[in-house]
Amino acid sequence: MQIERAHADDCAAVEALLTLNRLPVDGLAGHTDTLLVARENGRVIGTSALEIYADGALLRSVAVDPAVHGRGIGVAVTEAALRLAADRGIKDVFLLTTTAPQFFPRFGFETITREDVPPSVRTSIEFTSVCCASAVVMRKRLP
Repeated sequence: MQIERAHADDCAAVEALLTLNRLPVDGLAGHTDTLLVARENGRVIGTSALEIYADGALLRSVAVDPAVHGRGIGVAVTEAALRLAADRGIKDVFLLTTTAPQFFPRFGFETITREDVPPSVRTSIEFTSVCCASAVVMRKRLP
């Protein structure tokens, strides 16, 4: 398995993977420059993405093909996205989740309120229309 930046022709596979995992695809097309994929034998088996804003980044679209669950791919794509954020000088990474609030604390994410998220990050389509008000909001501060 290798993790790399997504290619233009990966978008359909990523969208299918997100749909399979019941995650939103809305707004993803605007952030393909920070879209990562885990690839095995040429096939996309995992993904993560960052939406970068003035006051931080939103981690989104962390998904793994159910056929390969349990192999650490979700951990790997999350760590790759956090490295990308650090490489870009981002200090705070936020996320919204309705399906995996127990997964992200292992990376240092802590639950916060929506009001704790900077206004620029709250302009994300995930905050404005895709994720419901009951979604768990989390933040990780990067060194």
